[in-house]
Amino acid sequence: MDDYPYATHLDVRFAPLDVVDVPALVAACDHPWYNQTLCKVNDSVIRLGVFMPGEYHWHKHDNDDEFFFVLEGRFIIDLEGRSVELKPRQGFVVPKGVVHRTRAPERAVILMAETAAIVPTGDP
Repeated sequence: MDDYPYATHLDVRFAPLDVVDVPALVAACDHPWYNQTLCKVNDSVIRLGVFMPGEYHWHKHDNDDEFFFVLEGRFIIDLEGRSVELKPRQGFVVPKGVVHRTRAPERAVILMAETAAIVPTGDP
């Protein structure tokens, strides 16, 4: 895998029956582009993203859809030909095979749902 300037933690941080304290995790975040797997639900995972202003690289996932849900801030998903801006309590699914990148014009806190097998940085 290429070296990217993101803090991506694929370890499952919380077991079933554990309380997931998102505000505490967000408060402890010290990386400008942070992604932590919170828990596993069947064959999927829920991830927390805390993003300072900046952007992720263009990529796609050949076999996996991704769901993004904004908790705080604004979050933009660029697709080929259009951009979708999400505000708090809005979500969006990027279907498998669609080339996209994400951007945070301001600090954003996001929940993501995707399969546990997905490679966050994309498929070659």
